[in-house]
Amino acid sequence: MNIIIADDEEFIRLGLEKILTKMDLDIKVIGSYSNGMDAWAHISKLGEGELDVLITDIKMPMMDGLKLIEHLRGKAIATIVLSGFSEFEYARKALRYGVRDYLLKPVDKANLYEQLVKIKQEQSEAADAAAALPNPPGETVSSEKEHHVIEQMKAILEAEYGKNFEMERIAETVGMSANYLSRLFKQETGMTLTDYLIDIRIEKAKQFLTDHPNLKNYEISQLVGYSDPVYFNKLFKKMVGDTPKDYKGKHR
Repeated sequence: MNIIIADDEEFIRLGLEKILTKMDLDIKVIGSYSNGMDAWAHISKLGEGELDVLITDIKMPMMDGLKLIEHLRGKAIATIVLSGFSEFEYARKALRYGVRDYLLKPVDKANLYEQLVKIKQEQSEAADAAAALPNPPGETVSSEKEHHVIEQMKAILEAEYGKNFEMERIAETVGMSANYLSRLFKQETGMTLTDYLIDIRIEKAKQFLTDHPNLKNYEISQLVGYSDPVYFNKLFKKMVGDTPKDYKGKHR
């Protein structure tokens, strides 16, 4: 697993390198930079699959972490954000950009390890699915390949639950038409893609409500992909049986 670190505090970078290299995940730190611009200069030259994870600070000179993350959009690179700032606004922006986790300094080693294990597992599953993409149109698609595509779809939805749902883009990612993929997903899972995504979003909302009780309802709504907090409130009540406020009260 290839990792790049970006943080303007040298002792943080050195400490992270030491922590990472001691983990049993076959980790290689291929770059360590004090600002986002230098980190991006390296990342922009890398080919597909040459970088697995970026661990970046938020506040850095020349180019901050959020701007660096923005440059990564469309690339298959997992991102973990570090910051000494606990204000929600930073976390909200980072999570919107598809960041895996937002860790406050000093870094919790167990939490970081857990995130990297998840990333490694998901990347392995995605690689398996990509290797088993369907044959060109006109050829028979085996059930095994279809299964891999569905698993890839699940991984995409799990990773991008907070973004706008773009069926055409996702279908293009797995090399199928949108209509065929929709039918296949329903056939394999018994659920529509929309219902599956709603389930993920509601589960994530429940996690935010219990793990981050200081977040406002509208903030959680945005984090899980709903711009309208009133709609989110009604949907949550329909799916869970409680309003987000009541659910949070019961799980404090």
